[in-house]
Amino acid sequence: MVRNTTDTTGVQVVPTEPGEVVLRPRNVQFDTSRTPLHWIPNEPIVSHFISAFNLLLPEGERAFVDTFTRALPYVKDDKIREAMIGFMGQEAVHAETHHKVLGDFLEKNGLDVRPALTQIEYITHMLERTNELRSEKLRYRVMVEKLALIAGIEHFTAVLGDWVLNHPFEKFNADPEMVDLFRWHGAEEVEHRSVAYDVARYFQIRRGHMMLTFVLATMLLVGVMLRYTKFLVRQDPSLPNYGVFGVLRQMNKAMKRGAFLRWRELGKSALEFMRPGFSPDQVGSTAQAVAYLSTSPAAKAAAGY
Repeated sequence: MVRNTTDTTGVQVVPTEPGEVVLRPRNVQFDTSRTPLHWIPNEPIVSHFISAFNLLLPEGERAFVDTFTRALPYVKDDKIREAMIGFMGQEAVHAETHHKVLGDFLEKNGLDVRPALTQIEYITHMLERTNELRSEKLRYRVMVEKLALIAGIEHFTAVLGDWVLNHPFEKFNADPEMVDLFRWHGAEEVEHRSVAYDVARYFQIRRGHMMLTFVLATMLLVGVMLRYTKFLVRQDPSLPNYGVFGVLRQMNKAMKRGAFLRWRELGKSALEFMRPGFSPDQVGSTAQAVAYLSTSPAAKAAAGY
């Protein structure tokens, strides 16, 4: 969906969609040395929820790159191959950046993230062991299952990316450095939102199969986000020791305040994904994503501007 934006005069304008873009990784540079732990003032649970999700993304993104690397030799369509290579480059930078920035940020604020990272690393290691199956046919089948799962997860992250680009963080006085970190990442998720879906279709993964993996991926991601938010909250001396359900209740309250994406909006995005004729291009705006990436403070800082 193409969203309206506002220019400096307050006039509503609709950005022109640029059509297909060449995906490329971008150098970025972030400095969270002055960023408070509760980087959204008066919204500590939402701060931890978003931080926890992005802290755990690197392992998943590395797994995406590994699966696409294994799938690439089977792809003979030059256009899809080029998109896959661009996708892998962006995901690799996401993984490296979040691992460094979020890890340092949370540890600087006295939170030990190693146990959480060890758990997620163990899970991804177990998944990687499927690459060692003796049967080439079975290895291929498992790879295709992973491609279906990635297509589902990428729809979820595209929806979140679109939300991050349009959410009024400034109204909540959120820390600009963290906002830029998540908007840079969200913009690239919107920019490459079609790739995993197109790859799944190339491998003849059926729509029903992708819908099932999307539902499973969404349930998994929401559960993981709640679990690891609880992990951060438990180490935060300024907060009660909420359990998972306590975190969920606090998130529901924050959603009602407009501090985070509401459940009904997530549900709506799920229904859109399952609708016949769905196309990933219906989520977000490439023009908006590219426009943000051209002005991102982190990208400009890395370029020396």
